[in-house]
Amino acid sequence: MTQLNESLKYFSEHTDDFLRQYQELVRIPSVSTDPEHKADIRAACEFLAAKLRSLGAQHVEIFPTNIHPILFAEIHAEKEGAPTVLIYGHYDVQPVNPIEEWHTPPFEARIDGDYMTARGASDMKGQVMASLAAVESVLAAGPLPVNLKFLYEGEEEIGSPSLESFISTHKELLACDVILNPDSGMLSKDQPTIVYGLRGLLYFEIRVDGPKADLHSGIFGGVVANPANVLADIIARLHNPDGSVAVPGFYDRVLPLTPAEKQRIASVQVEPETLLKLTGSPELYGEAGYTPLERTGARPTLDVNGLYSGFIGEGSKTIIPAYAKAKISCRLVPEQNPDELFELIQAYITSLTPSAVRLTIFKHSGGSAYLADDAPGIEQLAKALGDTWNKPLSYKREGGSVPVTATMLKHLGVKSLLTGFGLPDDRIHSPNEHQHLPTWKLGVQALIRFLLNFDNVH
Repeated sequence: MTQLNESLKYFSEHTDDFLRQYQELVRIPSVSTDPEHKADIRAACEFLAAKLRSLGAQHVEIFPTNIHPILFAEIHAEKEGAPTVLIYGHYDVQPVNPIEEWHTPPFEARIDGDYMTARGASDMKGQVMASLAAVESVLAAGPLPVNLKFLYEGEEEIGSPSLESFISTHKELLACDVILNPDSGMLSKDQPTIVYGLRGLLYFEIRVDGPKADLHSGIFGGVVANPANVLADIIARLHNPDGSVAVPGFYDRVLPLTPAEKQRIASVQVEPETLLKLTGSPELYGEAGYTPLERTGARPTLDVNGLYSGFIGEGSKTIIPAYAKAKISCRLVPEQNPDELFELIQAYITSLTPSAVRLTIFKHSGGSAYLADDAPGIEQLAKALGDTWNKPLSYKREGGSVPVTATMLKHLGVKSLLTGFGLPDDRIHSPNEHQHLPTWKLGVQALIRFLLNFDNVH
């Protein structure tokens, strides 16, 4: 029997054990944004460290940071000159609020039929445990054909503030030939997916100040500028009637989609009805002249993420608010520079602002877009996914951002493979997050094949 067959047999015979370990990790409430869960973050890190030691890792080390620790480990191949695969993951999770909308306790990790429901079941403890189950299954059947390194952080859900500094100062420790990042997902349970493109991100905040305090609208309405009215007018003028962004120069660096790129994007079969069902929106909307998948993966956007001004409680209160503010994000495509775009947007908004109010704009964060259709190991991953599902493989440009990919490319010089076994309806970051377990099990099998597919990636 081949090592592949032995590995798959081992996983099949030990699936219940792997699911119990998966539940054990998910039950640790490692919410990174809440200081009250600092000990839980450490416990999740220690859980993974113990798991890696049990797999025979020769080097396991927990590195403290100013917030939450980073875990590194490595397992050496027996064969000299074997390629090195670095597996990335994060063990922190989002908060659970609103708690009253959960059907089961968010850290119970209950399995009902084909689903495990819990915070982190999909994003991304499920994907971390799928990787470790695959590694254990391969080791149980024979030697590793690759050197493995593991990098797990506990700050991804708060923007990974410690990660870039760690990577930049530990380049030799993290040196590798291939990077596997399973912090992505599939288009559907029958569509194994490699994400080869990610949009970048620019996040900023606008604040408009008027009077020094809230004013009576009957006495002062029409006498002073209303910051809420001003901000609403500014926001309304950030887009053109066709849905495009109205900021001058916003599209100057955007490359047109080639016929080949359009064809590749169109090859991903997602019906508009599916998107409507997922979102609950009455109809689709967006920039004219582009398909929904082109808009979400290959076109830049500007969206208001939050608005605040004046009285927002129940009932009525007649005031002119002292200030109004909005949080806004832009998703960026290759060649767009977040710093340059921020300057353009700042200048445009300033030009729209009357002198009767005071304007403040400040940037929270920014990151560039990412393309990796030539990432090392992509052939091995594609074959592994195709052989497991026996279905056509989908290559997707993702609308979201995974900043660690650009950070690793910058400091390690290696593009990341992005995949994963979550599904669009997993409700990540929302109440009742869940993982479809049949898909998860197939994912483990695919990762077993991926690890065994390596001969040479240099």
